[in-house]
Amino acid sequence: MTQRASMRILVTGASGQVGSAIARRLQDYATVIATDRAALDLSKPDSIPEILSRLAPDLIINAAAYTAVDRAESEPALAQLINAESPGVIARWCAECDISLLHFSTDYVFDGSGTRAWSEDDPPHPLSVYGSSKLAGEEQIQRAGGPFLIFRTCWIYAARGTNFMCKIATLAQTHPELRVVADQIGVPTPARFVAEAVSRIIAEGLQELRKRVRQASGVVHLAMSGETSRHQFATEIINGLRSRGVTLAVDRIVPIQTEDYPLSAPRLLNSRLNLQRLQVVFGIKPPDWRRALDLELDQLAEELFACRLPKIRL
Repeated sequence: MTQRASMRILVTGASGQVGSAIARRLQDYATVIATDRAALDLSKPDSIPEILSRLAPDLIINAAAYTAVDRAESEPALAQLINAESPGVIARWCAECDISLLHFSTDYVFDGSGTRAWSEDDPPHPLSVYGSSKLAGEEQIQRAGGPFLIFRTCWIYAARGTNFMCKIATLAQTHPELRVVADQIGVPTPARFVAEAVSRIIAEGLQELRKRVRQASGVVHLAMSGETSRHQFATEIINGLRSRGVTLAVDRIVPIQTEDYPLSAPRLLNSRLNLQRLQVVFGIKPPDWRRALDLELDQLAEELFACRLPKIRL
């Protein structure tokens, strides 16, 4: 058995989009310990060290998070527990055991101002409870003193789950008109790509991982290349589904401004992420976001067709 094949990797949040994609991807060459909230509840940080010691991983990938951006405004304590306190507990356990931690953060640590892509070294300035809690998690991990790598991502989606792509596809089936913000700019990033990138980063073994982590100063932005607006992304989704034979009710996609669609938590107008460190340190050059969208649309169209098949009673 090779070192990679015998590596025990704990993936938290394995029922979520990123966690489930990573767990599936790593099964080819590692023993994956996939945990959901029932197995490892990040709202109960005191229970975490005993569970980690019992599971005895060689590497931890923390993909669990409180991601309800608007609800976090009314549940700040819970968001802080899951996004900051518990990652800190995990990081301190990793430091004591000399185990590497890979952790997922977000573009929401920035304030979304300007038009320049955010670099890893730009000063963070979150505008929401969610963003503040994720930044606090980053800071706790950095203070723990163990080996870590923080991935900041943006606009994560997949053909299944709760995300922008699935919401647009659902609404487009019954609504003749969709109103979508056109002044929020970022890059749609499928969970599938995130999983592939993480797999590449750890594929050469733990020693090489630690070397690259030091070169990256512990933080790297992980997203597709290019940029688009929410409105254009929605348009691409709808056009792509139609080209695959999916019948939709929508015939108008109206561009609006963020101020026309008020939400509890502020949204970022600029979610562009600078990917130079990802390319230089890890040798990963992400493809344009439209190429990745095609794969997700293929799967989503299949899901939609499957849902419309008549049920056969035997």
